[in-house]
Amino acid sequence: MGTFTFTETPLPGAYMIVTKAFGDTRGSFRMTYVKEDFAVCGIASEYVQTNISVSKPKHTIRGMHFQLGDAAQDKLVRCLVGSILDVIIDIRPTSATYGRTFSVTLTDANETMLFVPKGFAHGFCTLVDDTQVMYQVSAAYTPSAEGGIRWDDAAFAINWPTKTPILSDKDAKYPDHKLR
Repeated sequence: MGTFTFTETPLPGAYMIVTKAFGDTRGSFRMTYVKEDFAVCGIASEYVQTNISVSKPKHTIRGMHFQLGDAAQDKLVRCLVGSILDVIIDIRPTSATYGRTFSVTLTDANETMLFVPKGFAHGFCTLVDDTQVMYQVSAAYTPSAEGGIRWDDAAFAINWPTKTPILSDKDAKYPDHKLR
C-alpha cells in the first residue's frame, strides 16, 4: 500500500483517490488502479471497459448519467488533459444521503481520481478547452439500462461553472428527477 491516498466523500462509498508519483529525470510514473490496494478500502470493483471522452470547447457538460439493474456501474474517473468539475448525485433510494450531490475539480496536474459507486448519477463540466477524461467502468454500457438526470434539475441545485453549457441533445432532454 502507499501508492494511493483514499478520502471518502460526504456521500458514503464515493472516494477521492490521489495517486503517488514515482519520478526521476525522465519524468514520472503513476499507477491508477491496483486491485489489492483498492480492496483494502472496500472497493472491490473489477473494470471491464475503459472510456476516454474528448471535449473540445470549455463548458461542455456530459451527464448526469447512470445505468440501472445488472448494468449498474462503478466508475473510476480521471482527467488526463485539462480540467473538469466532476459531479455525482446519490440516487440510492435507501441511502441516508439520497439526493445529495458532491463535486470535485479533477485536473491533469492534481492527480486526483474519483471513485463513483453503483447507485450514483455522474457527470462533469469541462473547465478549459481540449479536455480529456478517462473512466473505467465495472459493467459494459447497456443502452436499454441507461438513465439520466438533466444538468439543471432544480431538485439538485448543482453549482455548475456556467449557465449556458454545451450539451448533447439527449442530455438536454432528460426529465426532472422525482425525489422519493
